[in-house]
Parts: sequence; structure tokens; C-alpha cells
Amino acid sequence: MNARTHRGTGALGTACGKLSAAMASWACTAASAPCSTAPSPRRLSGETRLCRNDQEGVARAAPSHDFFFRFGMFEFLSNHMRDAQGRLDSRRGLLCGLGAGVAEAVVVVCPMETVKVKFIHDQTSSNPKYRGFFHGVREIVREQGLKGTYQGLTATVLKQGSNQAIRFFVMTSLRNWYQGDNPNKPMNPLITGVFGAVAGAASVFGNTPLDVIKTRMQGLEAHKYRNTLDCGVQILKNEGPKAFYKGTVPRLGRVCLDVAIVFVIYDEVVKLLNKVWKTD
Repeated sequence: MNARTHRGTGALGTACGKLSAAMASWACTAASAPCSTAPSPRRLSGETRLCRNDQEGVARAAPSHDFFFRFGMFEFLSNHMRDAQGRLDSRRGLLCGLGAGVAEAVVVVCPMETVKVKFIHDQTSSNPKYRGFFHGVREIVREQGLKGTYQGLTATVLKQGSNQAIRFFVMTSLRNWYQGDNPNKPMNPLITGVFGAVAGAASVFGNTPLDVIKTRMQGLEAHKYRNTLDCGVQILKNEGPKAFYKGTVPRLGRVCLDVAIVFVIYDEVVKLLNKVWKTD
């Protein structure tokens, strides 16, 4: 079985990628749940209630879809960019990651993240107006139209594109370094997990500033900023450079765990599927 077979080819490779991504994203969400945070209890309409369940439901609605889409798109792109030996070099890995990140930002992440951020901000305000997630979606669309779910698109594309470009670049570089001249050299799951954690850490330090800007542009106070650039300038001017790295430490722990788990399960499921569905 050649190196290309390990990743799958053509439609089969993409199908394997999507199925693997779905399973990996489920495991990732379940394993990283303890790292999630939820706002403290708020008094709503004279009653004290927790918003945690609703908010966690919103927060977890996107991952299973964006991981599924991301890895499927990455497989589709990488299957067309591998060399004759089936190897994907670091530069092409970066480009495939960038393409996958931009695609998932436009199709999945931006609308889901915009709704999630607005809903959470509303529920933690002193006078929330959304009775639940679906009511919040209806109100956002009714008041602002579909464009209301696409606030901060530029920031989201920049954030997701750079995020996945960094992760896949680091992962591809480490994988190629480990396998050396033998692209068929098996990857131990532990090694894959360590490489995934390193890739996750690199993405956190590399694009947390973009993540901060994206969150501001999608929040209820997004009207304060004229555009993505203005948002960045105002944060720098009013809050200083440190504001771009707020929440880095807790995000680092969650992302490293997420990415490590996803890459381990993804690789193992791809290996299993390639044994079941021969491509040669």
C-alpha cells in the first residue's frame, strides 16, 4: 500500500476524511467539556436560573459541524496537492489548511459563532431579551436579517484561516520530520497526540489577537467599530497590547487538548477505513 493510500484518494479520501472528522469532533467535544466555562447564575424575570445548559448547547453545536467540514475540505484539497509518493510538504499543508479554514469560516463558523456570542452576551446582561437560543436566532434574523448572523465575517475568515493554516503547517512539518524518507512509517498515537498539542499551542499564540477581535466584532457592542481594522486599532489604543491576549492561558489548555484528541482519532480512523476500503 503506498503512502497516498494511507490518506485515501479522490472521493473515497474525502469520505474517509469526513467520517473520521465527525468521530474525532464528537470525542473532542466530550473530552474537553470540563475545560468549558459557563457564566454565573443570573436573575431572569424575577427568578434565579442558570443559563449554562443553553449556552453550552450553543457552544457545542458548531464544533461537530466545523470539524466535519474542515477535515473533509482539507482531505479534498490535500488529495490534489500531494506529490507522486503521496507526501504533502509543509508549504502545501499550510495552503490546504488555509483553504479549509476559510471555507469553514464562511459556511459554518461565522453564523454559528455570531449567534453564540450574541446569545451569551445577552444572557449575561442585566436585562436579557432572548428567552432561549432559538428565540434569539429568530429575533436576530427578524431585526437584522441574515446579515445579522454574519457580523465579523472578515475577522472570522482571518482567524479561522490563520488558525488552520498554522495547525496543519505545524502538524505536516512534524509528521514529515518524524517519518523522514519513509512516508509509510507508522505514527504512534502518542506521537500524533504530542504533535497535535504542539500544533494547537502554536495556533493559540499565533492567532489569539484575531480571536479577540472576532469576538468583539460579533458581540452586542459590535456597532462601536466601523470595521475589523478599526476594532483592532481601538483595542490597541484604549486597552493596550495585552488586551489582544486575554484568556490565552485557559484557551491554551483547552485547544491543546482538543487538537491532540482530534488528530489522534482522525488519524486512527483514517487508518482503519483504509484497511476496510482498499484504494489500490
